[in-house]
Amino acid sequence: MTTEMGALSGLFPVDKTVERWLRNKATEAAILDDRTTRLRITHEKVDELFANPLRADRDAVYAKQLYLNLDTLAPYVSGPDSVKVGTPLHKLAPQHIKINRAYIVSCTNSRASDLAAAAKVFKDTAKAHPDTPPKIAEGVQLYIAAASAPEQEAAEAVGDWQTLLDAGAQALPAGCGPCIGLGTGLLEPGEVGIRDAQTYLASPEVVAASALKGVISGPDNYEVPTNWSGVEYGYGTGAEPTTENKLSNFVQQMESLIDRVESIETPKSEADILPGFPEKISGEIIFCDADNLNTDGIYPGKYTYQDNLSKEDMARVCMENYDPQFDSIARPNDILVSGSNFGCGSSREQAATAILAKQIPLVVAGSLGNIFSRNSFNNALMCLEVPRLVQRLRTHFTSLSNDTKRQLTRRTGWTLTWDVKQSLIEVQEGEGGETWTEKVGELSRNVQEIIAAGGLEAWVKAEIGKTAAAANT
Repeated sequence: MTTEMGALSGLFPVDKTVERWLRNKATEAAILDDRTTRLRITHEKVDELFANPLRADRDAVYAKQLYLNLDTLAPYVSGPDSVKVGTPLHKLAPQHIKINRAYIVSCTNSRASDLAAAAKVFKDTAKAHPDTPPKIAEGVQLYIAAASAPEQEAAEAVGDWQTLLDAGAQALPAGCGPCIGLGTGLLEPGEVGIRDAQTYLASPEVVAASALKGVISGPDNYEVPTNWSGVEYGYGTGAEPTTENKLSNFVQQMESLIDRVESIETPKSEADILPGFPEKISGEIIFCDADNLNTDGIYPGKYTYQDNLSKEDMARVCMENYDPQFDSIARPNDILVSGSNFGCGSSREQAATAILAKQIPLVVAGSLGNIFSRNSFNNALMCLEVPRLVQRLRTHFTSLSNDTKRQLTRRTGWTLTWDVKQSLIEVQEGEGGETWTEKVGELSRNVQEIIAAGGLEAWVKAEIGKTAAAANT
């Protein structure tokens, strides 16, 4: 989930729950001959971990602190089609949204405990109606896949796996599958549960109950929360402010301000450009007006493991899940501009290489997903963050359009020129329009070397070749 949120890494303190889990895994590894974790997870290593557990320093400074009152949580369903859209179950269930397919899958969430929670829905229904074995609703298909083979074995051992099969569930191999568009169980156009289909994300209990009833709903024992007014959350810790933490916050803010002021240096008049590296990159702006355009929108999951796709095929399917018309609109040497958090989601590097295959040399966004940004430079795709440009594009084209439907991909007639040597962009807002400039970050020499070599892999091979040649002379 750290990757899904765009971070490069995530650290969190370990607690007793994690320790119990690690102890169980260490015991399993010691007892069972088929466990590959025998060397990685041992009781000795767990002892070492908890002898000096990972904790933040008391005076640690954070960019942002958020709190969430867990007592105010209620079951939510995400969607349709975005995890950023969430609706409380008790508000969604009365809509009786018919489903076609249900999935209890995923390499991160379909653990034995999740399968047990789903199986319990059917077991409780069987107890309430002993004369009628619970079955999946007519017209609905339920697919199950354990997170791993050991998790499936654990579910089989206690009978939960068989309970789901008896109800009509279809078993899939453990690990990745429908989530990234592979294998059995893919949605068809018009179904609920790919482009003109609607997809929702919910807990195992809600998925099982929905498959049983044929509409999005909770299990029979679900009670609508009384006097519920929403989830309580906000900035800070949620604790009552004290004089001590007020003073601490003030000191942190002042130190952060001083650090920023001290870090400001007089920029160099010109960047150091490698011989042969382009000093300027220019092209017409093609605007994909969307925030959080994820890597599946850029390069569909169903192509991710097709190693035989040619560069031309990759170019053709680029942005297919976001806008099927992108292929016919985009042209070589266009500059692709999009909103904030561009390239969030999974870490597939084809999201970058497909854009390059489309002969688009530069992506500009309000902000970039960190994983996408690293993958881009590692594959020789250049990227910039220019929030002002996105804002001006939206303001200009929204005011011109009488069409209430957002245009997914637009040829703007605007041009952008990146003066790499001066670390400056110039935007010409169409013929006769305003021209403006903005300073951007310097493209360092080592990054230029990687891009000029055709990506990090090619650069590493070249460096190894140099070393080998030097050793032989």
